[in-house]
Amino acid sequence: MSTGEDIAPKVRSILDAARERATAREREGGERVGVDARSLPEAFEAAEADGRVPLIAEVKPTSPTTEGERDDDPVELAESMVAGGAAALSVLTEPEHFGGSTDALERIRAAVDVPVLRKDFVVREAQLDAAEADVLLLIVRFLDEDGTDDLADLLSAARERGFQVLVEAHTAGGVERALDAGAGIVGVNNRDLAKLEVDLGTFEAVASDVSENVTLIAESGIATTNDALAMRAAGADALLVGSAIMDAAGGGDVEANTRRLVAAESDATADAETETHQ
Repeated sequence: MSTGEDIAPKVRSILDAARERATAREREGGERVGVDARSLPEAFEAAEADGRVPLIAEVKPTSPTTEGERDDDPVELAESMVAGGAAALSVLTEPEHFGGSTDALERIRAAVDVPVLRKDFVVREAQLDAAEADVLLLIVRFLDEDGTDDLADLLSAARERGFQVLVEAHTAGGVERALDAGAGIVGVNNRDLAKLEVDLGTFEAVASDVSENVTLIAESGIATTNDALAMRAAGADALLVGSAIMDAAGGGDVEANTRRLVAAESDATADAETETHQ
């Protein structure tokens, strides 16, 4: 269980806002959603069969840990990521700190044919109904606190609605909690929410003993093809990348940024073969 002292102030602010934020469906007393989800594991398998690194590319206009903001149309950004080879998309719906919205999520999901993850800070069951998505994020460290629901209960409630669930952890203990709750898709965040520092060694250290039956996703700090190769070598079934693709400060080409990362393994193989024949 987390405490207020072991989370960075910026992250504490996000969690406090998540607790206080009511969804439109909550305010209006709307019915709970029902989702016919596109399969995330199947999307990863299709990417691998096509020689691509399975990648969840993230539509993230801004964040507390990046400089600048992208104000491009989110649908155009998402379509560019898919054109660049992304196996799936992550869409921020947190409005106050990341500039996201459920409207953007719904528009993107209608425009693409890959699985779409709703990236937000869900802390109670009613927030599951804010929008339809293929995959929902639950963060171990943000749950089982006062004012939040239990991880296992939320996981079950999300699945009842048809969502696939990505359960995110940062420590071995967090991964154990995710697995004990029944998670089948686990994300290991290389960013420490206590210090907001990134260590790519986190994934290997935390995920090394996880069963092969669990889909493992490496998150945060993946900026280069070497980073992508390192995470894959450490056992990541897929990568989740936001800032390096969005490149908010530089307004980078998201299609080219995506293509560079998904081609990391095929490019490395081609380079090795070239060296062998020289």
